[in-house]
Amino acid sequence: MDRLRDKVVPVSVIVAMIVVVWYGFAAVLNGPFQRDLDRRAGETPGFVEFMVKTWSQPKPTLPAPHQVAQNFFKTTFQVKPWSARSLVYHSWVTLSSTMLGFAFGTALGILIAVGIVHFLALDRSLMPWIIASQTIPILAIAPMVIVVFAAIGITGLFPKALISTYLSFFPVAVGMVKGLRSPEVMHLDLMHTYNASAAQTFWKLRVPASLPFLFASMKVAVAASLVGAIVAELPTGAVAGIGAKLLSGSYYSQTIEMWAALVAGSLVAVLLVAMVGAAGRITERAMGGRPA
Repeated sequence: MDRLRDKVVPVSVIVAMIVVVWYGFAAVLNGPFQRDLDRRAGETPGFVEFMVKTWSQPKPTLPAPHQVAQNFFKTTFQVKPWSARSLVYHSWVTLSSTMLGFAFGTALGILIAVGIVHFLALDRSLMPWIIASQTIPILAIAPMVIVVFAAIGITGLFPKALISTYLSFFPVAVGMVKGLRSPEVMHLDLMHTYNASAAQTFWKLRVPASLPFLFASMKVAVAASLVGAIVAELPTGAVAGIGAKLLSGSYYSQTIEMWAALVAGSLVAVLLVAMVGAAGRITERAMGGRPA
């Protein structure tokens, strides 16, 4: 109970502080427009009334937390999940490309890491290019990928998943390289003393030692994959997905819907990271690790 309280109380305090600051910024950013409305209407509201008005505008510059919460609740629980107005539906569309891209990225990252660890030429030639690839902004790559694949008749899930793969393979590759190289020289010498083959050393020593690094990097990769999926929906003119909700909200100045979509994306990210963390703990326990 004490351990749970030690986790809940600090998080609750931080969330409360964020909400208070959020309300303050909402009043500041929405204030000029509200003053103009009051001036045109010939009204002179008091301080409390003015603040309430800044937090209840239909298309505010910055929506208040309760406006976002109300829209999120309405579009999540009060409409059918398969409806085009449902955040559940849009989250699922984005989640599908995220998971596919994450699977591709994880597999690619592991393969690259295994090759780099076992072949010195790949370490010297491939690793610098992998690092350099991440300096290219994803906003510049996404439209090109979408256009190229559309030109050959490939649209929909795969191009978006490919962009997620681009963002997610890098942390997995770097983390896995670190993990495969983490066994101490003494342990490697011991395997050599036992006359273990390279394959036995890899499966019985390097892979178990790399798992903590792998799952830590996968948490970063799955979040990056979600970002890639959302960004990939922007240049496609997609009609479904969190990116599509953000795009349509920006077209029609529906800032409340935009923020609700951002909240949905954040919750999807938290869920994905939690799932990877749970998979890591299960794997470590199955291999004889002590529970945290």
